Amino acid sequence: MQSLWAGVERLIAEIPPEITIVRMTDPQLARTMGEAVLAWTFYLHRDMPLYARQQKARLWRQRDVKRPEDRCVGLLALGRMGQEAARRLSGNGFDVIGWSRSPRDVAGIETFSGDAGLCQVLGRADILVVLLPLTAQTSGLLNAQRLAQMKYGAALINFARGAIVEEQALLARLDSGALDHAALDVFATEPLPEESRLWTHERVTVLPHISAPTSVSTASLIAAANLLAWFESGRVPDAIDRLRGY
Repeated sequence: MQSLWAGVERLIAEIPPEITIVRMTDPQLARTMGEAVLAWTFYLHRDMPLYARQQKARLWRQRDVKRPEDRCVGLLALGRMGQEAARRLSGNGFDVIGWSRSPRDVAGIETFSGDAGLCQVLGRADILVVLLPLTAQTSGLLNAQRLAQMKYGAALINFARGAIVEEQALLARLDSGALDHAALDVFATEPLPEESRLWTHERVTVLPHISAPTSVSTASLIAAANLLAWFESGRVPDAIDRLRGY
């Protein structure tokens, strides 16, 4: 079975284990995600949420502009999408650090791994970007304890899966001002229910899961090539590891 998305947790849960699930390894998907990470990092870096609140209050007040070099962006996940995001961010001057479950070297950025490494990234990042797959190990990863380890006044971007961040713990940190803003593209329940506090919270930007949609024009060519290789040689393309969850 050919996956058409980057996230595969639902396929793993619903497809029998004897069926191989082939990854969608579309470079365009990584480029689209890298573009989104860069765009929303700049959105936070240039204080756009603050200026939106000031506009509602008809308040004319300028804020000092920081250089990208003075802003640390932490990436959680250093796979294809994470590395593309790191390249885009570094190319625009940001101080980029990254975390992965196991050690990984990525040119031009400082990398961390394991629980100790996660603590370091949480404590240093001014903007934290979540790109992790949803697995048994990452579900609820950013709970109250770990969110409390984030730098005071930091911001969060979640372009991964909603269940990775505990929503009530996040709201508590935003309510207290410990976190400045959260740009959320994914949620535990989608579409986001109308009664959710996230819709109206002044420190939250809600996006309708648009950070990295599959490109039909490029993904269809990859799926066709994978099918052709299978029919011609029986070779199974790059497949999901069900034990790892991605």
